[in-house]
Amino acid sequence: MAENKAPRGGGPNRHGFQRPQNMGATVKRLLQYVVKSKGALVLVAVCLAVSSLASVATSYLLKPILNDYVIPGDFKGLLRMLLLQGGLFALSAICSYTYARIMVHISQRSVAAIRKDLFAKLQTMPLQYFDTHQSGDLMSRFTNDIDTVSELINNSFANIISNTITFIATVAMMLYLNWLLTLITFFFLFMMGFVVKTVGGRSRVNFQRQQAALGALNGYIEEMIEGQKVIKVFNHEEKAIRHFRELNTTYRDAAVSAQAYAGSMMPAMGNLSKINYAVTCCIGGLLAIGGMFDVGSLGAYLLYVRQVGQPVAQLSQQVNTMLAAIAGAERVFAVMDTPSEENEGKTVIVRLQKGGDTLRETTERTGRWGWKRPDGSLVELRGDVRLHNVVFSYVPEKVVLNDVSLWAEPGQKIAFVGSTGAGKTTITNLINRFYDIQQGTITYDGIDIREIDKDSLRRSLGVVLQDTHLFTGTIADNIRYGKLDATDEEVRAAARLANADTFIRHLPQGYDTVITADGGSLSQGERQLLAIARAAVSDPPVLVLDEATSSIDTRTEKLIEKGMDHLMEGRTVFVIAHRLSTVRNAQAILVLEQGRIIERGDHQALLDQKGRYYQLYTGQAELG
Repeated sequence: MAENKAPRGGGPNRHGFQRPQNMGATVKRLLQYVVKSKGALVLVAVCLAVSSLASVATSYLLKPILNDYVIPGDFKGLLRMLLLQGGLFALSAICSYTYARIMVHISQRSVAAIRKDLFAKLQTMPLQYFDTHQSGDLMSRFTNDIDTVSELINNSFANIISNTITFIATVAMMLYLNWLLTLITFFFLFMMGFVVKTVGGRSRVNFQRQQAALGALNGYIEEMIEGQKVIKVFNHEEKAIRHFRELNTTYRDAAVSAQAYAGSMMPAMGNLSKINYAVTCCIGGLLAIGGMFDVGSLGAYLLYVRQVGQPVAQLSQQVNTMLAAIAGAERVFAVMDTPSEENEGKTVIVRLQKGGDTLRETTERTGRWGWKRPDGSLVELRGDVRLHNVVFSYVPEKVVLNDVSLWAEPGQKIAFVGSTGAGKTTITNLINRFYDIQQGTITYDGIDIREIDKDSLRRSLGVVLQDTHLFTGTIADNIRYGKLDATDEEVRAAARLANADTFIRHLPQGYDTVITADGGSLSQGERQLLAIARAAVSDPPVLVLDEATSSIDTRTEKLIEKGMDHLMEGRTVFVIAHRLSTVRNAQAILVLEQGRIIERGDHQALLDQKGRYYQLYTGQAELG
């Protein structure tokens, strides 16, 4: 049932734009993934160097070809030089093909590692993070953002290195051939660098906006697809389309700005390169006529003039990919840098063997569990849960629980009733430590739950939520999710306990029936029966039933009542229910209103008080 949680998708992560972080730090962090393939990178570096230097060398050969063979008319020597030049071209092509193939493997290994780290990071995030971030936006970081990173590693990194080597080697050869003409080229290169810095800086900001807008668009699409039934029921199609158009327009405008800046760079670089070539031709021709420059050197130099602009132009052409990738990488690393869920607890759950009054840790399946403290002492897990003066709020300005104290002794069934937003589900979320309290303490068998390892704490709790989520897989796999090492017989026993065995056996493949799309082929009641079976197979000492029978009809509810009673036998159980008939046999019923416990007692005692519970039970008041 609904609680006062922080709104989903709020804050700048949904629609806002956060200024980009340090580009150098982002690139350095990406390189940490790339350099893991050290051997392959060495081979790539060798191929890049050979390919680039061979390409530069073929241009220099034009000088001896013209001076020593064409002008004197030495055709045999000219043939040898042409073969040598062709061999260098072939060597450059082979090396280019080799490093391109290797970079594909490096790229895919790198982005696979990034995806793995990102997914692993999400598993450590607190529940509150997912309450405040759109799932579609998070999914966009796995797909769109990482795809841009893949393109950067696959193509741009190698091109940047290759063009850098080519540029340095070309400038060195130009200085060797004629330093005076090279000064002219340096002026135009300075102009090209100014264009890259100015246009590239603005383009990067717009690419960051583009990636943020794309994430917001994907998040909205994902929400609308999941909520299609609600949209159609309430005739929300037109409003959904209008809002989609707004987000789509925002993305389009950001993409146009980003692409416009990046796209304008290549023409600007090309025009500067052509002007440079024209000026060099005129001055170089005058020098050759004056005898200060031989024809072969002029021919080779002019080739270098055409080539020196190509590395810069290609680098500018990569700006589009590079800026999009860096913007995407920043979004990915922003998730990775988010603080993980704190787990400072050192007390862990262990199997126990009891002999008389002595407890001993064991690896055997004894059916007994206990807490092992950091000092090695053992405490039997009994299911004694107590809240002491607990104060909690999801957001500072609204207190959800105010000075709540309650106790649940081992084997007791505790029921929570009250209006929507009274704090019922919040209490169970706090016992699980999905959220941490601001004041007070929660103890489990006398141990503050903050001292208990979160995995151990949650392993001791079985939860059946109102919103059932089923995973793609077989029926048996979904039940076994509560206990991964459960045998087939344990799975079937859990299903029988939840009264799910009958409908499962009538499915086409029984327990091996594969369900997809969150169990869309099953009724809501059947899905909830599977959730109950999932909790049953885990055999927890403490059980939380959050509206566990809300989607089950009255007839089905009565059918499983006996099985549920058996499931709850000997366990501490917390029950949240709108149907007051389901909590009549609870040892203690707690009535909550506005974050406070206003009544406590069993069913008959509360009726005798003729208070809020009496009004709800007799229909004089309704649950809001």
